[in-house]
Amino acid sequence: MSTQYENENKDDDKAEIVAQEDDLPAIGTPERLHAERRLVRKLDYRLLPTIFLIYIMNYIDRNGITTARLKGLEKDLGLSDLQYSVVLSILFVSYCPFQIPSNIILNYVNRPSWYIGACVVAWGLTSLLTGKTHNYGGMLACRLFIGLPEAAFYPGAIYLLSRWYTKRELALRSAILYIGQLLSNAFGALLAAGILANMEGKRGIQAWRWLFFIEGSITIVIGFFSMWALPDYPHNTRWIAGHERRLAQARLAEDMGEADRDNEKDTPLEGFKLAIRDPLVLSFALMNTAQALGLSFLNFFPTLTATLGFNTTISLLLAAPPWVFASIITCLDAWHADKTGERFFHTVLPWWLVVLGFVISLATKSVGGRYVSMFLMAAGYAGVPLTAVWLANVIPRPPSKRAAAIGIFTGIGNLGILMGSYTWKSEWGPLYHQSMIISLCALVLSTVMSFGIRQHLRNKNLKLHDEEADEVRVRVAAALEGITFEQAIEKRKGFKYLY
Repeated sequence: MSTQYENENKDDDKAEIVAQEDDLPAIGTPERLHAERRLVRKLDYRLLPTIFLIYIMNYIDRNGITTARLKGLEKDLGLSDLQYSVVLSILFVSYCPFQIPSNIILNYVNRPSWYIGACVVAWGLTSLLTGKTHNYGGMLACRLFIGLPEAAFYPGAIYLLSRWYTKRELALRSAILYIGQLLSNAFGALLAAGILANMEGKRGIQAWRWLFFIEGSITIVIGFFSMWALPDYPHNTRWIAGHERRLAQARLAEDMGEADRDNEKDTPLEGFKLAIRDPLVLSFALMNTAQALGLSFLNFFPTLTATLGFNTTISLLLAAPPWVFASIITCLDAWHADKTGERFFHTVLPWWLVVLGFVISLATKSVGGRYVSMFLMAAGYAGVPLTAVWLANVIPRPPSKRAAAIGIFTGIGNLGILMGSYTWKSEWGPLYHQSMIISLCALVLSTVMSFGIRQHLRNKNLKLHDEEADEVRVRVAAALEGITFEQAIEKRKGFKYLY
């Protein structure tokens, strides 16, 4: 049975839907389940390892300065404590605002694999050149410029995942992506320990400079690899073809009741306007800011482990196990969130592990107790990937709005990390009680805001039958699924916001 799917916008390659010779197997049949599992496996085996590797290097390159600090970076460059804080925070001057236009660009370009890959190469090169700096000004310039290409990755990766996976698959995949950041703290510490311990004075170069040279070179290689390995969109990915292309689009249409595509009116600017006017998007962004401030100890974790009283190498080695533990907790939390479709408790409960860690650290000076508290603090990051997933789940269509919303969410949210760079002051060490109290209050605020979002979404679910569907996207969804427009409208009524 031959079915022709018309492209309502012939100038928009992203909207193209290719005619197929055969209908897809019916939903729920063994043939359909097998075809979906095979498609998802193909994506998982290629997409997930690639973004996982990129995210490891994303944070290793960004936080290389915190490990380089342990081997004399401040002394060699003549940085004061205030100047070091400025060097840490200047990255966010470019990193935060550029995330919004970057995600808008990503939704507009046809080859996100090339765009993301080029950004990876660019920040790898900037990281490498950081090893050539000799003064405060040079370090400021490197940190400022590395923020531009790095801004493209995390919101871009979340958006790319949302173009391929259903809302019941997205949490675990986003968690696997985010584990790249968590393990970067483990692998980055181990890599840094080896370089800083063995490369001092090699070829007359300080060990902290070798750290940037080696880590930047690794990132450049991964960036070129990602241009080949990453997918583009379901309609134009080179290694997805034929009926699998239609299946990839149909399953997203079934998931939301509308095709995952922009119409003629859904321009990048219009998508941004829709996102910035939506109070839900701004609520998520402010919640993310409070969350980021509460978890801002991340950039100072090597410094925190150093306060336990061991030498540089042992301090870096001690920084690794908490992040391995956090990665396990993150996977389990996301897997259960996908299985149940619940978002609020899976997001908030890990934050309260951080609060418990702060309480333990505030209550004791023992090395063992404070090290246990670091495991709990690290485990709190399990809730972070679910916040972005939650946003993508509740701002599903149009894609232009979703892309802008994710960019706003991450761009504004990272201001919390910027504020956090000034809350972990060295004069408050080695116990950092004031820093922990500030972070604890921020996590309480983010919890309250998350609860407000949950209640808002519960109310929206009660009013869904009054919302009008986008007729064009519903018609395309009906064509992809091989059903009538009326049947597609009825199916769309089954959509619910996850909370």
